[in-house]
Amino acid sequence: MRIERTMSHRHLPDPFRRRVLASLLTPLLLLCHPAQAHASMFHGETLDSIANAISWVVIIAAPIIGIAVFWLVHILPEKIAEKRKHPQAGAIQCLCLLSLVFGGLLWPIAWLWAYSKPVLYKMAYGTDEVEHHAHGEAGEKKAGAETNSKGGKV
Repeated sequence: MRIERTMSHRHLPDPFRRRVLASLLTPLLLLCHPAQAHASMFHGETLDSIANAISWVVIIAAPIIGIAVFWLVHILPEKIAEKRKHPQAGAIQCLCLLSLVFGGLLWPIAWLWAYSKPVLYKMAYGTDEVEHHAHGEAGEKKAGAETNSKGGKV
């Protein structure tokens, strides 16, 4: 009797095994079941008006956004050079503008140049950082430079 009991127990799967088997087979059976396919959830005039709206976005908004992102990416080396006080920031800015004209071919060079350390500049001037001033600040300093050492105008 005891042998029959173990044999019958071995052939019947336990509840956990049944649940695992059901959780694996249920998605497979649902995937095999054919269903109706719909090209869109919209029909008729609604579909036409949504297609028109999407086409206007693609024709007008996408190029504007693309050009803006292209421009913002191309001025990144200039901003990086100013942030890192690179002494050749003006040349990097010029290379960024040239890169815009040449379709971005010079941009990687400007990027590498902005992150480089100007070794020869440091040997010549003793520093590899230069203060960059905004246009308003440079005008104020220029006006202040026109006075002599005693504070009078030159």
